[in-house]
Amino acid sequence: MDGLLGVFTAFGLSTSAGLNAYLPLLVVALLARFTDLITLSPPWDVLESWWVIGVLVVLLLIEFLVDKVPAVDSINDTIQTLIRPVAGAILFASSAGVVSDAHPVLALICGLLVAGGVHAVKATARPVITATTGGTLNPVVSSAEDVLSLMVAILSILVPILALLLLLLLVIWFIRWRRRRRDWTSPANW
Repeated sequence: MDGLLGVFTAFGLSTSAGLNAYLPLLVVALLARFTDLITLSPPWDVLESWWVIGVLVVLLLIEFLVDKVPAVDSINDTIQTLIRPVAGAILFASSAGVVSDAHPVLALICGLLVAGGVHAVKATARPVITATTGGTLNPVVSSAEDVLSLMVAILSILVPILALLLLLLLVIWFIRWRRRRRDWTSPANW
């Protein structure tokens, strides 16, 4: 059962990294440094060092501010296209205790795909939100993404099954929202 929970944790943290690369990395780094909730084995234990934690705080603050500004957030999403999947790969490989039984490359690929997929949805939806609201909702949407990223990261560590259920509900909501939006914008409804 611990192995399965480790996989759920890894998927949840990778999902969280798709929304915000630095927030789940910082959560893992701080929890590994100050608690027994996460134990990072080499080479991932470098996340616990003060200099890595400091760099993550600075990068998180930059992303937190930049992601709230219309047009600049799109540039940030372009830059994050490489960073978020890598963060997801690191989180997946470092957090899934059972991954040591599997090949590490498999863990890295899973993390890349999960975080990359979430990032792709976010990067696709953001310009639409900016265009339809004139950028006025960007700070609200960005803040919601940050809160969701933090919640998923923490729940993935504390209650991995609950994080998985939250992720499934989010996917179902997004699919339904997308269908309604597509139906609403259909020329047949004009």
